Amino acid sequence: MFEVNENYTRVSEFVIVGFPGLHPSFNQLVAWIFFFIYVITVVGNILLVVLFALERSLQKPMYIIMLSLALSDIGVCTVSLPKVIARYWWDDAGISFYTCLIQKQLIHYFGTLTSLIMMTMAMDRYLAICYPLRYTELMTNRTMSLLTALSWVSAMIVPGITTIQTSQMPFCGPNRIIHCYCNTVSMNQLSCADISSQSRVSVSLSMFVLFLPFGFIVFSYVNIIVSVMRMANAQGRLKTFSTCATQGCIILIYYIPRFIVNATPINPNLTMTPDLRIGLTLLHSLLPPLLNPFIYCLRTKEIKAFLAKWVYRGQSNAHHKPSIHPIAC
Repeated sequence: MFEVNENYTRVSEFVIVGFPGLHPSFNQLVAWIFFFIYVITVVGNILLVVLFALERSLQKPMYIIMLSLALSDIGVCTVSLPKVIARYWWDDAGISFYTCLIQKQLIHYFGTLTSLIMMTMAMDRYLAICYPLRYTELMTNRTMSLLTALSWVSAMIVPGITTIQTSQMPFCGPNRIIHCYCNTVSMNQLSCADISSQSRVSVSLSMFVLFLPFGFIVFSYVNIIVSVMRMANAQGRLKTFSTCATQGCIILIYYIPRFIVNATPINPNLTMTPDLRIGLTLLHSLLPPLLNPFIYCLRTKEIKAFLAKWVYRGQSNAHHKPSIHPIAC
């Protein structure tokens, strides 16, 4: 229950402030940066989806999870970026209460989903490297499809709980969201009631969503490193380490800023400016989706082979176009 005064009225609209310390002269530049990030991310991830649909050889467990990650990356950018682009491009900062609530739900949903997908990907690599002889038996297309579907469904639970809490909170007047999109912390700060217990629940759930997958990911990669070190083939060790190192960097980019942002409200010794907090949030939200298509396209042998075949086929068709001769009278 929330205790509110008799003058309580729910605000009908919020205002997306973006970076509060940004000088207005940089608005257009920021809008263009966000626009290019959005276009490159969506096009790159759609390319992965199209490759998966066209090439039957890519329909394997590892690529099923990559397809799921690509769809999640498209979702998080489509939910978060268009509004902030409109805010900086056309000064269109208003967003209705329920639209803000939906955006908050989807932002946290795709964040949770990405975390679960990374955990599933780590499990797949763990089985492939640590149990190579049993991998095809343990990880089939059906198994990976079930794990992926479970991730998409279960990712709704925690964001759904916090969204229901937020929808029941009283908002009496302040409506400026100090962020580039609606999220739990920014909306809770605008409530005109004592929400300390609700905030603790939100933080606890957020940390649970982070620590559980991250703990399993660390466990998987530690075992992978141990298994790789036991390989007799030095070239095989180098290749496996190279692949795992790339994925590990993306995982660290995703989790470390998120840990810092979530830990700051509950640790009085940690302080950061609103601009830094927003920057770190955008770093872990937007950089992995931007980099993932390039990493997996450039470092995956099957995808590179298919792209090369695709380009070669297009060049061959261009060189062998039939000549058009004028018809003699």
